[in-house]
Order: sequence, then structure tokens, then C-alpha cells
Amino acid sequence: MVGQSPDEDSPERPRAEARSKRSTDDALSVDAVIVEEHRRWAVDIVVVFADGVVRHRISVHPSRRLAEISADLIRRTAERNICGPLNGSS
Repeated sequence: MVGQSPDEDSPERPRAEARSKRSTDDALSVDAVIVEEHRRWAVDIVVVFADGVVRHRISVHPSRRLAEISADLIRRTAERNICGPLNGSS
């Protein structure tokens, strides 16, 4: 395989297509979760769509309290972008 381009042996993959509308138009749910990794606290955002779930790392903090503050702000902002708080959340 030395000297061959990587495309010669790999199967054809379909090209990614851009969505025709914004992702906030069809988001069903959003949440910010806190995960402990290597003695630090990471904040991930989880967005549920009709066709799947997207999880994305937003930030990493040295203390759980800072991560909780960040997660709360991220969750509230994301909920505002998908038409207000969900399930009676504040």
C-alpha cells in the first residue's frame, strides 16, 4: 500500500449535504451535561433532532461549580433559541 493514494482502496462515501434550514428549526430537545474527566469538569451540549442526537463539547472547567454555572447558561440560551424552556424548566 505504500505509494498508493488513500482514495484508491477506500470505498465510495456519500458526500455530506448541507441542511436546507437552520438546525434550531427542528430541534426537539436540548440539554447541557457535566462530565468529570481527568480531575476537571467538562460541559457538553446535547441536542435531539427528529433524525438523531448531536453531542458537542463546549468547555472544560477546574471546578464543578464553574461547570454548573456554564451549563446552566448554555442550556437556557439554547432553549431560548428553540422556542423557550422545555418541560417546565427554568
